Amino acid sequence: MRASLAAALAAGLLACNAGVASSKPVALPDPKTDMPLTAAKGSATAVFAGGCFWGVEAVFEHVKGVKQVSSGYAGGTATTARYDEVSAGGTGHAESVKVIYDPSQISYGQLLKVFFSVAHDPTQLNRQGPDRGTQYRSAIFYGDAEQKKIAHAYMAQLGAARAFPAPIVTQLAPLQKFYPAEAYHQDYARLHPNDPYIVYNDAPKVVALKQQFPQLYRPEAIAVSVR
Repeated sequence: MRASLAAALAAGLLACNAGVASSKPVALPDPKTDMPLTAAKGSATAVFAGGCFWGVEAVFEHVKGVKQVSSGYAGGTATTARYDEVSAGGTGHAESVKVIYDPSQISYGQLLKVFFSVAHDPTQLNRQGPDRGTQYRSAIFYGDAEQKKIAHAYMAQLGAARAFPAPIVTQLAPLQKFYPAEAYHQDYARLHPNDPYIVYNDAPKVVALKQQFPQLYRPEAIAVSVR
């Protein structure tokens, strides 16, 4: 995202014209290390950062087993968890997405597979498409030792398999706190489907999700819940 919505539109159009936002999704293997599905329904949380949170949020809104999604900030402190400060790039925050899911329907490892396959390009350092800065870095904010183990193992698995043409630069860091973003950022892609930035940068990710993960794809996006 940019300092203003007008700038966001211009950047999206520029990215399209330059071919920056045309990275092809990658077909990846299932994680060898993962949590088994639970016998009973419940709720678990995953937090991912992969560039502008609009697109990452849009992808996970369409994943079966996901119960709630919200855009926000992780990696910095409460005093700087505001868009105007985060967008300046010096807060330590990354634009992030909190995914609350039912572990009886989808595993943490499968969420990671979606994240690496279609939600963003994990080989881009401190940028995604037209967006530049550490606030757009690729990151997994793990909530416990099990999530850390699974994420670390999967990144090692993908690296050993040379799944991408360049090294994975995704940061693996403990989740200290997730701060919800401002209301106008929530559910942005669904509410603004004709925004050029969404059309060129984010809508193709949802299409790729449908194509690569038909068993996980949900046609209707879930409503965002911010908490």
